[in-house]
Amino acid sequence: MCARYTVFTEEEIIEIRSIIAEVSRKFGDDAVATGEISPTDHAPILTMDGGCLVPRPVSWGFPKWDGKGVLINARSESALEKPMFAEALLTRRCVIPSTGFYDWANYREPEAQLSLFPDDIRPNAKPQKIKLRFRRPNESMLYMAGMIGRFTGADGQEKDCFIILTTAASESMARFHDRMPVILTADEHEDWINSDTFMREVLVREGSVLESC
Repeated sequence: MCARYTVFTEEEIIEIRSIIAEVSRKFGDDAVATGEISPTDHAPILTMDGGCLVPRPVSWGFPKWDGKGVLINARSESALEKPMFAEALLTRRCVIPSTGFYDWANYREPEAQLSLFPDDIRPNAKPQKIKLRFRRPNESMLYMAGMIGRFTGADGQEKDCFIILTTAASESMARFHDRMPVILTADEHEDWINSDTFMREVLVREGSVLESC
């Protein structure tokens, strides 16, 4: 899940516009993608540098061991037990700023009437899928917990890639999917990156309340 998320830069979303502006100033205007973010895109993440949170562009997805595609999510409950994730989680945590994430919900279409509720089953209604964007209620920003892995590319150069941590879906999300990103509040960013104790607390806490739009 969470195979797409958004970095929308509407005029009123000052936080994300400031992050994009800082990345562009340091790394160039084309350093990161905006709009709908897909796996392997370079997107802005937040890390600590000199005691301050700073944004930088990093590619989304850990390369798979067989070289075919990337891993974009890691289960928070078991990440510390997985050799591919443990070192990154312990030493290179990051925050992924977004304006929401996408997931696909099942619906049925009897006589052109849509239903987004899985328990609303009508005879002869063919199941289809609809793409929904999820965000925190009454908030324009959604910050996700992540970590950075370091890999050697085909050219022999070392590169950083990030992955998003997921947890069991909250009640508001569960009707659409059983997993969701681990979400951080605006005042938890430094603790997530700096504190191993706080990190372990975050890994086992319940999913956040979300709304779809």
